[in-house]
Amino acid sequence: MPNYGIIDLGSNTVRMCIYEVRNSKQTEYRKKKDFRTIINHKIMAGLAAHVEDGLMTAQGIDHAVSVLSGHLRRAEYFNCKRLDIFATAVLRNCDNSHEAVRLIERRIGHDIRILSCADEAHLGFVGAMSAEPLGDGTLIDIGGGSTELTCIRDGKDSNNVSIGQGSLSSYANHIDLVLPTEEEARTIVDAFDEKLEETVGKKRDRYRSKQFYGVGGAVRAAAKMLAEVDRTERPEVITPEDLDRIVELYRENTRAFAHLAVKATPDRVHTLLPGCLILRRALREFGAENVRVCGGGVREGYLIERILKGVPKP
Repeated sequence: MPNYGIIDLGSNTVRMCIYEVRNSKQTEYRKKKDFRTIINHKIMAGLAAHVEDGLMTAQGIDHAVSVLSGHLRRAEYFNCKRLDIFATAVLRNCDNSHEAVRLIERRIGHDIRILSCADEAHLGFVGAMSAEPLGDGTLIDIGGGSTELTCIRDGKDSNNVSIGQGSLSSYANHIDLVLPTEEEARTIVDAFDEKLEETVGKKRDRYRSKQFYGVGGAVRAAAKMLAEVDRTERPEVITPEDLDRIVELYRENTRAFAHLAVKATPDRVHTLLPGCLILRRALREFGAENVRVCGGGVREGYLIERILKGVPKP
């Protein structure tokens, strides 16, 4: 069974996944059962913090090269039939995107594919659908540098949009220390509202739905934090009231919040609350009763549509 590799160069994490694809007689690979993950290695690179005045810094480029080079060395042990690197908001949105990508590619000896806003949202939908069927609703993906929204109707996605604010960019742009002050937390929400207005404007009704579906690290981090707060198993569904409880804990007992955050998501302590604030604001803005935490995401969508779609079937 052949192996295929994907390196996801994100704003917060750089993750390498190696997938073993099952040989079968189906005409399409569409479900997670068609492949299995044999390695999932994440490095918290925080590249969004290396964007200053809209430019990816030389230090950020060096850091990206170091992390990617390490992943490429690890991938050599798995004899991948194909290995792709794709990047999202952190390189897509910086003003020196073309130059930064060219420098990184030259130093690592490997191409990098930049996903457009629409690509990222669409592939997130494909990945989520690979894990479980999704009914009508809205898909939200809160990444490190952006937040994607996708309308789901009759099993198809449409109106894919990317809002230029994520959990790590919120931290980098609005928080001085590790956890935000009350004023900084309000600033994060206000900034998200402004970007939402710029991006969606009068088309907000397209995304209004009682049912949201969530992919990405920020949504999963919120679920992990909720499990610590309630001392229970990680929930599959999060309500706006659940997020209220997380935010209230932060406001009323910062020390308790910090200790639980370290247990829940030690590598996301600084981005956990910004992600929860964005998610809570989005659910309330679009009238959602809850968000279902999905198992798949952009990487699985990329594997299905960009790699396996062109693989000859047995």
